[in-house]
This record gives sequence, structure tokens and C-alpha cells, in this order.
Amino acid sequence: MSYTLRGRIESRLAGLVPLVAAACVLALVAHKWWPVETAGLMVGVGLALDTQVYDRVLRYQPGWAAVPLGLVELGAVLGLMRAAGVMAPLWQALGLFAAGWLLAQLLGHAGFPLLRLSYAEDGGELGRAGAAAAVTVGVVLAAAGGTAYALRPPVVHLSAGVHQGPLVITRREVLVGEPGAVVRGGIVIRASGVTVKNVSVVGGENGITVDGVHGTVLDGVSVSGAKLDGIHVRLAGVVIKNCTVDMLGNQLGQGIDISYNMDMGMSMVEGCTIVGGMEGITTHSSMSDIMDNRVSRTARRGISVTEMSMGMVMDNEVQNADGIGIWCNDRSMCSIKRNTVVGTSGTGFGVLASFQSEADLWQNKLAANPVPSRAIIGSEVLRQQDFSYR
Repeated sequence: MSYTLRGRIESRLAGLVPLVAAACVLALVAHKWWPVETAGLMVGVGLALDTQVYDRVLRYQPGWAAVPLGLVELGAVLGLMRAAGVMAPLWQALGLFAAGWLLAQLLGHAGFPLLRLSYAEDGGELGRAGAAAAVTVGVVLAAAGGTAYALRPPVVHLSAGVHQGPLVITRREVLVGEPGAVVRGGIVIRASGVTVKNVSVVGGENGITVDGVHGTVLDGVSVSGAKLDGIHVRLAGVVIKNCTVDMLGNQLGQGIDISYNMDMGMSMVEGCTIVGGMEGITTHSSMSDIMDNRVSRTARRGISVTEMSMGMVMDNEVQNADGIGIWCNDRSMCSIKRNTVVGTSGTGFGVLASFQSEADLWQNKLAANPVPSRAIIGSEVLRQQDFSYR
């Protein structure tokens, strides 16, 4: 079919009206904003591609092109969701996108031609119905955005100086530390939708504890002197970025431990520096992406993905782990890409997959490790194009 620019825009927006409405209903039922955020990104990505790419490149768009173009749009939406920190359960977000894409195809190939018999000859233009669809999508998204703005959490500023903890957060809020703000004795997060930014934590059983809540963001926090874990996450969805965790002298604790939150969707650890501890970053029964982190001087393992976890370990640096650099274990599925693992000691595995796990290795740099990589106990390495040298 040969679309006009107006036809592309009107068909796009009219096809997304049911999706936007369903996303608003889902957000009301689940008391979460990710469906509306995802729908908004789908609208934005679709319109951007229609106006800047498709209209210029595709003078004629065959029906089969909907599949590859849909995959391109899906990749762009998922990338923007990650960049924007949209806390969406992965499979539910994929389901929402798939439902919207399928409905748009049904409307484009059957519904719109029946509604407007000259639909194909008009290049996808819908006349008054197209204008109404544009207004509807705009009004609904604007109303949802206004509601989200009105319900945004309060911002609490933590003044410079030492504050005696443990500091327990029991309501949705954004806690922002002024330069020099230190909490001694730990932070405990017991409410959903909490953000903690630029706060230093010293001591505590765990430096920061997140338990049984969702939508937690830890941004720019610094943790040192914890007795057990630097950042301890249980049954909770979390995004951790730009953090520093010092576990030197603690041979039993973990720098970051994210466990038993498989039903909370994808968690993320990005841009953090972890030194010391038994393990730097570990996940158990979790879906987590671990990216762009620096882990060093751990007593056993640098990064562990274990107990039926799933996730991506990408662009990390692991140095001087006393045992294993990156470990995929216990029926886990791991995508291990573009990491650097240097100087493991002891048994010295750069990357190890064990106990019926699947590890997808791609372009890792494994240097000065007694064993660069290995799969044992019924495990499998699916791809291996690494740069291994002693």
C-alpha cells in the first residue's frame, strides 16, 4: 500500500486508540504507571519513524513489511524504556506491545478499509475519523501525564552532616542528599516508588535494605562498612545506578544482592563500582540486567547469576576475583557479552557455567585467568567468540 504522510499518521494514531485506552485501564487496576509510559513511547516511536523514516524511504509498503518494521519499533521502545528507567515487567510490556501491534494490523488490513471504502486509494487517510483519533490519543495521554505529575512523590532533602540511622522510609518519596549527607546505621526502604539519590551510608547490618516493595531507584548512593550486604534486595523491583559499594575487610558479605524478585519484572544494576566482599554483584531467582559496572578484589566471585535467574551481564569489568570472575549457575540463563575479566586467582575461572545453566558468551576479554571459560555439570555455552589470553 502507498501511504501519504497524513495517512500514515492517521492510521497509526487510530490503530493505537484501543491500546492507549487499555493501558490507562491497566494502570488504574495495577496502580502502576508503566502501561501508560509504554503506550506513550509506542506512540512517540511510531510517529517519529512515520515522519522521519517510513514516509521518505517506503513509497510502497507491502503487507509483509509489518513484521520487520514491528521488530524495529519494539527494539526502539525497549531501548527507550531502559534509558528512561520505566519499571515494567518485561513479559507484560512485550504482551502490551504485541497486542497493540496485532490490533493495528487487523485494523489496517480489515477494519479501516471497511470503515472507509476509499482507504487504500486515499493512502491510509481516514478523514474526520483520523482527526478524531489524533485528538483522542493526545487528550488521553495528556490527561494521564497530568495525573502522573499531580501524584508525583514529594522531594525530601537530607542536609549535609551525619544522620543517625537506621533511616526507615515508609512512604513514597524522593530522598535527595545534599553534598556531605551521611546516614550512619543503614537505610531501610518499606514503601513502593521510593527514590534515593546522592546519599552516603556508613555501617548498618545492610547498608541499604529494600524488601517487598517495587519501583525503588537508588541513584548515586555510596555504601561502606556494612556488616552483611552493601545493598540488600529481597522480593523487590529495583534500579541501581552510579553507586559505590566498599566491602573491603568483609569476607562474607555481598556488595549488591538482588534475590527472589522474578515476579517483579526486570531489575537493573548499572554504572556501579564494587570493591571487596565475598561477591560483588549476585542475583538469585531474579531477572536482572548487570551493565557497565566495575567489580574488584572479591573473595570468591565477581558477578554471580544463580538459582534460576535470567539476565544480561554486559560491558562490566571484573578484576582480581579470588575464584570466579562471572558465574552462571543453577539452571540460570545468562547473556554474557563484552565483559573484561582479568586476574582471577585460586581455581581461576574467567567465566564459569555450572549445574544445568546456559551461558551465551560474546566478545568477552578474558585475560590472566588460569581457566578462561568452562561449562560443567550439564551446562552449555551457546556461543563463544571471546578474546582469551594469559
